[in-house]
Amino acid sequence: MTTPGRKLDHIRICLEEEVESAWRPFNDLMLVPRALPGIDASEVNTRCRFLGKELAAPLMICGMTGGHPDTKEINRNLARAAQEVGVALGVGSQRAALEDPMMEETFSVVRDAAPGVPVVGNIGAVQLRKEGPEILDRLAEMIDADALAIHLNFLQERVQPEGECWGGGLIEAIGSATRGKVPIIVKETGAGICREDAVALVDAGVRIIDVGGLGGTSWAAVEARRAEEKGDQESFRLGRTFRNWGLPTPASVVECVAAGAEVISSGGVRSGADVAKSLALGATIAGSALPLLAPATKSAEEVAEVLRRYIRELRTSMFLTACVDLAELGSAPIVVGGRVREILDQRGFETKKFAIIRDISR
Repeated sequence: MTTPGRKLDHIRICLEEEVESAWRPFNDLMLVPRALPGIDASEVNTRCRFLGKELAAPLMICGMTGGHPDTKEINRNLARAAQEVGVALGVGSQRAALEDPMMEETFSVVRDAAPGVPVVGNIGAVQLRKEGPEILDRLAEMIDADALAIHLNFLQERVQPEGECWGGGLIEAIGSATRGKVPIIVKETGAGICREDAVALVDAGVRIIDVGGLGGTSWAAVEARRAEEKGDQESFRLGRTFRNWGLPTPASVVECVAAGAEVISSGGVRSGADVAKSLALGATIAGSALPLLAPATKSAEEVAEVLRRYIRELRTSMFLTACVDLAELGSAPIVVGGRVREILDQRGFETKKFAIIRDISR
């Protein structure tokens, strides 16, 4: 199947089927509430800077689509909402535009609609290795990108009948990419990034990691559904087996922060409270995708409404934990329990430190 055809399959399945992991890792986290916050709700400030531009809140629309004529309006709506609300925006893999220049405007539409916010391009690590770092300038110019995300999606590729599972030589390819003109973000797409890989990426010159952890959309589940529709029972069973594979997003945030990376928390971020929890664990911003897809098929205003809800929930979380700004939220006590705590404890992290008051100024 062609790349554009796969893009439409992915959108249709994500809109019509249950494709999220069975576990909500953010439910294992609890921000410590303050009955006496000592601040007024109106004082809470969520503004921040990301990729050199100011955001109304530490929030990103993660890359979802592009590469088929039917995706152009979806990307336009996402971009208009990002511009209106003041959040960062990513696009889906630009591979289709490399294969067919006629697809470029399904991506370039985002910069036209969102001139004032950070825009992040997207290409697979395998395509980077095959084509070389010279493709990056073209990808960046296509959307006037502030950064380029190099995505890692080997679970999806393994389940996908058309998948490319070439995992060798990627650190070298990514290292070459970091020496270019455009900032590089490395992102997973649902299975998370562990400390070992984060250290290797930081050593290669990567400054920002989007963890893309377990807890949100399972691309193994998406590809399993595609395989079932095509009568490929072997791939269907493989996708079902690995539907809940990966490092949960909160644990991946902790592991990547420990490696020295600036972290984007994505993968199951379903509310502004999840954004707040992510920042309390050390993330810089948080991103979401699937909850915005259905609204984006309707209008920019419906996307903006979801984003505003996230921001209201973030501001409420900050007020109820006595955090007047994001710096204070970054040191707010948070209790890590359940399976997330078990994973981090087994991995050698002291989870109790997150629950201890790290800023006693209040």
